[in-house]
Amino acid sequence: MASEVLDRYHDLDAEQRLAFFHALARDFGPDRDKVNKAIEAWMAEPRDGNGGALHFASEPRRQELIRRLNRAPGGTANLVAMRADLLTLMGNNKQGEDRDLAALDRDVVHLLASWFNRGFLVLRRIDWSTPANILEKIIRYEAVHEIGGWNDLRRRIDPVDRRCYAFFHPALVDEPLIFVEVALTEEIPHAIAPLLAEDREAVPVERARTAVFYSISNTQRGLGGISFGNFLIKQVVEELRRELPKLENFVTLSPVPGFMKWLKTTAYLPVTEDERSLLKHLDEPDWWRNPELEGQLRPIVETLAAYYFLKARTPKGRLIDSVARFHLGNGARLERINWLGDVSSKGMRESAGIMVNYLYRLDDIEKNHEAYANDGTVVASSTVKKMLKGEGRRLLDIVALPKQA
Repeated sequence: MASEVLDRYHDLDAEQRLAFFHALARDFGPDRDKVNKAIEAWMAEPRDGNGGALHFASEPRRQELIRRLNRAPGGTANLVAMRADLLTLMGNNKQGEDRDLAALDRDVVHLLASWFNRGFLVLRRIDWSTPANILEKIIRYEAVHEIGGWNDLRRRIDPVDRRCYAFFHPALVDEPLIFVEVALTEEIPHAIAPLLAEDREAVPVERARTAVFYSISNTQRGLGGISFGNFLIKQVVEELRRELPKLENFVTLSPVPGFMKWLKTTAYLPVTEDERSLLKHLDEPDWWRNPELEGQLRPIVETLAAYYFLKARTPKGRLIDSVARFHLGNGARLERINWLGDVSSKGMRESAGIMVNYLYRLDDIEKNHEAYANDGTVVASSTVKKMLKGEGRRLLDIVALPKQA
């Protein structure tokens, strides 16, 4: 029966699928009578047994329905795809049922998070001997720096100074969930182009002292909101330390995808009117090729980038940049802001070419993570903090954020 439900779902159009999701949200919630009785029992005698009964009574019946659908052959993959459809329809649906669909989505995420917990994930290295069907998916799913075909892919995974690792799940055969591309270098890099250059010289592994995580891509939209990246980076660090004990630095070379949007939309920028006028040149193509203009813009944009990471916040007090939230939440340190680190059209459009390094210092990861998660503090290097205007020598070791709402 589960297989038949999934087969029939595939034949539905978008409107019918939306109706199906509404039915799940409307007709398969908790059994109200059971919930009321469980509440009465808890209020009369608040002991563990009655608390457990209340917990199970309050579970929406659609969760059990989804569990049964998962029993069908290929059920897990079908449910991941179904959740991707749900996210799309939630984004398109502007009517009053959004709250019901959001409740359904929470139930789906709750179950998927259990089925895709770290204990079920398998780390595999991706190299040129990996089956072609998986390599094709690496090309297709790369979300940070586009892979321009098979030759470009080979340059990223085959040389001695390149690595690629992915998490897989037994229920999704040959389907990577998330993958990270790694460059082995002598120094911490400040730009992406030299790492991806066709004519670059490979670094002998015995000279490599730095592992650079320069691209992390999630592949399954239906698993959005279920975090794998923190586990992936930490396990890859352990793998690399075992293979190459001389490695000293583990850093990212990360994009700043929301920086230009923030510059254009924020109500407050800590700049003078003259500086604000100069910022308008950022919309001009190839402005960075003009040495005089580039020299004028650099101190302004670098200061604003430091402000963006260390002081600017959303109305709820969160860091604006999603990449920053990810790495700082993992326990990394904001190490360096790189001027013109990515001069591709995408990099200039999204971040004025700015890239950043996050440093994963193994002895500090737990402490940094706890500081960010519990107190909303960002650990940043003195180099970054010195970019802020008016800070002078009065620098703190950490920059405090407001507690998140």
